[in-house]
Amino acid sequence: MSTTNLKRALLFIASSCIVSTGFAEPVTYPVDPSHTFPAFEADHWAGLSVWRGKINETSGTLILDKEAQTGSIDVTMNMESIDFGFEPMNERTRNDILHTEQYPTSTYTGTLVNYENGNPTAVEGELTLHGVTKPVNLTINQFKCQPHFRHGREVCGADATVTINRADFGIDYDLQNGFFPEVNLLITVEAGIPE
Repeated sequence: MSTTNLKRALLFIASSCIVSTGFAEPVTYPVDPSHTFPAFEADHWAGLSVWRGKINETSGTLILDKEAQTGSIDVTMNMESIDFGFEPMNERTRNDILHTEQYPTSTYTGTLVNYENGNPTAVEGELTLHGVTKPVNLTINQFKCQPHFRHGREVCGADATVTINRADFGIDYDLQNGFFPEVNLLITVEAGIPE
């Protein structure tokens, strides 16, 4: 091979590498509302029992650039869809605790960080709840992307946790009666490229 042809071949290979690795674009994955149910655990009467519930309606997007190891998450939760599996508790929570007529939604926006083996292990973000916005950083216990076994399109899933103090968000119902303010958030999310 002549020197000129060798230079051309090397230039082509270098250009291909730049195109394949340097210009990859982030992928946007819509949150799948049928597989995304943020859950929580809250105290009842200073350790008498733990009430568990979930949010039945969510929407949002996950944006991920695997090669750059960057990403973000934006989720909106319909707080009127809160569900303890016991309608009187649902109504009390909506009306007297979360005041969902005034604050019908809660949002979480954050940046995926601390990548290990190509996957994020944390989210640095902000939670807006009950009309109050505070920094809330999530620990990602599991994060994975793979082709869906039915249709082959890529889906991503994560399991994340954090404990918040509900009083920080102005939710002080029954705290004067000794209820603990800590609430454990147990966040399961799936997102995927639609058809």
